[in-house]
Amino acid sequence: MPSKCSAKCGRNAVLKRPKTGDSLCKECFFEAFENEVHFTVTKAKLFKPNTTVAIGASGGKDSTVLAYVLKLLNEKYDYKLKLFLLSIDEGITGYRDDSLDTVKQNRDDYDIPLKILSYKDLYGWTMDEIVAEIGRKNNCTFCGVFRRQALDRGANLLKVDYLATGHNADDIAETVLMNILRGDVARLSRCTSIITDSGDGIPRVKPLKYCYEKEIVMYAYFRKLVYFSTECVFAPNAYRGHARILLKDLEKIDPAVIMNIIHSGETMKVSEHSKMPTLTKCTRCGYVSSQEICKACVLLEGLNKGLPRLGIGKSSKVKRILEENEKLKGASCNGEDNKCLCSGNDLKPSKFNDLKI
Repeated sequence: MPSKCSAKCGRNAVLKRPKTGDSLCKECFFEAFENEVHFTVTKAKLFKPNTTVAIGASGGKDSTVLAYVLKLLNEKYDYKLKLFLLSIDEGITGYRDDSLDTVKQNRDDYDIPLKILSYKDLYGWTMDEIVAEIGRKNNCTFCGVFRRQALDRGANLLKVDYLATGHNADDIAETVLMNILRGDVARLSRCTSIITDSGDGIPRVKPLKYCYEKEIVMYAYFRKLVYFSTECVFAPNAYRGHARILLKDLEKIDPAVIMNIIHSGETMKVSEHSKMPTLTKCTRCGYVSSQEICKACVLLEGLNKGLPRLGIGKSSKVKRILEENEKLKGASCNGEDNKCLCSGNDLKPSKFNDLKI
């Protein structure tokens, strides 16, 4: 005999929430999930009325659910927000080209305008080309740096007030674990923040911060939302995968471990003696950076000059190589060395300024 809904609505339960253990019918699950997102939005004061929000849309379950729920709550509670979808085409054949079709379907289904920017337009390289140059190891470093900057630049091009991303509770708990394992104090102090500002004046917000990944999948399934579920072909080599496996093993023992890790990250204090980075502007492209030359420009210089591993490793080593390269600028090229230091094209600020909506 099927169990009754824990909300005592009289209907039969169709699922058991991983987050709370409650047995709920579809309607009560929808209400609970949406109310929790609404509570997160209002308690954290993520948005101000009469503002514009770009939703980072990949076509996956998280961004699809985020777009659907934000549109629903915006209409239900009159947030007075103008929503946009912002997608980044990394240039990964058999993955991103297919997922962008899903994003376009979301655009039509939810009647939200869509803007797509590509790595090729922004950086002159696709991820397929980058992987062909550097191999399967460390390719996620390039993609992560470029994608974050591309989203920020897209938000600036759209002139929005907020950039909303689909990071869920599992993502944030994984990031806490990664930063602890790496000893990355600078990122550890801000990775659990529900609102972050990269310094360009457009805050990034995470409305799904307290939503479990399993519940997002269940919500998308029962709502019959269209989303793309294929994993990136380059993802199996990502460092995050190790943190994800560890988290899933811990979750089997105690589902509350996800929230416990997030709360630990939120309450963790950084020692006053720890050296924290200060934000400045990249001297080459003008993007906000904690270094004189931003990570994206360093990676691009390596790619353009035949030194693809230039940006991989310790910052002190990278700085030394960059200084050596600067000294060699202007030297005549004999055309015989495939790794000639004067053969690359530096990324100029006008590369981004020329882009139009």
